[in-house]
Amino acid sequence: MTKFTVNDRPVQYRLDPATPLLWALRDASNLTGTKYGCGNGDCGACMVVVDGEAIRSCLVSIAEVEGRYVTTIEALSRDRSHPVQQAFVAEQAVQCGFCTPGMIIAASVLLRKNSDPSDAEIDAAIRNLCRCGTHPRVRAAIKRAGRVMQREETIAAAPPPGITPEDAAKNVPALTPPE
Repeated sequence: MTKFTVNDRPVQYRLDPATPLLWALRDASNLTGTKYGCGNGDCGACMVVVDGEAIRSCLVSIAEVEGRYVTTIEALSRDRSHPVQQAFVAEQAVQCGFCTPGMIIAASVLLRKNSDPSDAEIDAAIRNLCRCGTHPRVRAAIKRAGRVMQREETIAAAPPPGITPEDAAKNVPALTPPE
C-alpha cells in the first residue's frame, strides 16, 4: 500500500506501486482536473505540485511520491481566488481549457519562487503544449498574477463556483473524508 498526502489529505492506494501518479489521482481519487495529454511528459497537461515543485504526474510513480505532499489543481484554490486563476480569466488566457490546469499549476510554483519573472523565466517554467496559441496571453496573465501577489494590483475576474466543496464531495465519494 502506497501512502502520501494529496491536497492536504492522507491517502493510501492499493495499486501497483509502479502506477503513474496521474492515474492514481484521476482514476482512484476522481481528481480529474489533472489531465492526460501525451503520457510521455511532453505536453504538461498532467502537472501537479509535489513538495513545492511542479512535476509531470504521468512520469512519476506512486511509489516515488511515498510520504510526500501532492497538490492538484482542485486544491490550488477552492473558490477560484488564486491570483493565477484570476489572471488567466482576466487576460483571456483560457481557450479550450485542456492544458490550463497544468499551466496554472506550473505558474503558481514559478510565482511562489519569483513574483516578477522575465519572459524567459516564464517560458522556461511553462513548457506546456497549447494548440490554441494562447502563450502571449499566458505570459501576460502570469505577469499580472505576479503583480497581484506583490499587492500592486487586484483582480476579480472569475466568479466562485456555484457549489461548495462539501456539497461537491457528497456527489464524489472519493472526496468524502472517511468517517
